Amino acid sequence: MIEDLLLALAGAAVAAGVYTAAAARVVKQYERGVVFRLGRLLSDVRQPGFTLIVPVIDRLHKVNLQIVTMPVPAQEGITRDNVTVRVDAVVYFKVVDAQDALVRVEDYRFAVSQMAQTSLRSIIGKSELDDLLSNREKLNEGLELMLDSPAMGWGVSIDRVEIKDVSLPETMKRSMARQAEADRERRARVINADAELQASKKLAEAAHQMADAPSALQLRLLQTVMAVAAEKNSTLVLPIPVELLRFLERGGTAAPAPAAAQKPMTPQEPLPGLEPPPAPSPAYLRGAADAVEAIEDLAGAPVEPAPQEETT
Repeated sequence: MIEDLLLALAGAAVAAGVYTAAAARVVKQYERGVVFRLGRLLSDVRQPGFTLIVPVIDRLHKVNLQIVTMPVPAQEGITRDNVTVRVDAVVYFKVVDAQDALVRVEDYRFAVSQMAQTSLRSIIGKSELDDLLSNREKLNEGLELMLDSPAMGWGVSIDRVEIKDVSLPETMKRSMARQAEADRERRARVINADAELQASKKLAEAAHQMADAPSALQLRLLQTVMAVAAEKNSTLVLPIPVELLRFLERGGTAAPAPAAAQKPMTPQEPLPGLEPPPAPSPAYLRGAADAVEAIEDLAGAPVEPAPQEETT
């Protein structure tokens, strides 16, 4: 009698163990359990942890609530300005309602993928090439809105959508490169012209300043000579004003002319038909004297005045 009772208890324990093993389920922290009892959906969603179901009668489906990263295959389309491009993107989404994700759509991953491809083609046709290249934030927001509206009915929330790459034909790349080069060249020419304008204004101001003080021009000439001589060049070009040569010519001693040739002219008598030259100012004479001294220092010998040719 006792042996039969022990055997019955042992059999019950084994049956309970088998039942518990068949009914026990573990739901992870990032999952939710949806139970179907004889094909009908139970209202309560199993939370993370240990849970029990009725073997053979219940079916437990685990739904992952983590954010899913899904790449969208590259889609080829024609933009609004008639340019053929290939655009690929990536979609980040997650399940917010486990029951709707299982009941309302057959495969929510496949549905989101197809909707993303269709929306990407639609965005390509509505946008211009410049928007695809430089205004992607606005296009990403538009893609997110187009995907989020139907996905909410599936228990899926679109976290964000990003356009990864835009592939252009080689001919379009070359055309864009030429356009960028022409724009850079235009900007360089404008900058050079602006620099020339500013330099001309400064040179005009310097010319007016030197006109008030003629000695400043001589000092600038000496500075130029010093800058050229510092380079140790074998050839030195020294510009001499024509007025200085005329001044030296007038100040030189004239050779005596034959008595029978013509009547000698005094400095007070101008040539026939010509007006006498104006007398140089004292400031100009001082500048000329400084220039002559500088030339003598550079040449190492005094500058002789040029002889005046005889007039016949």
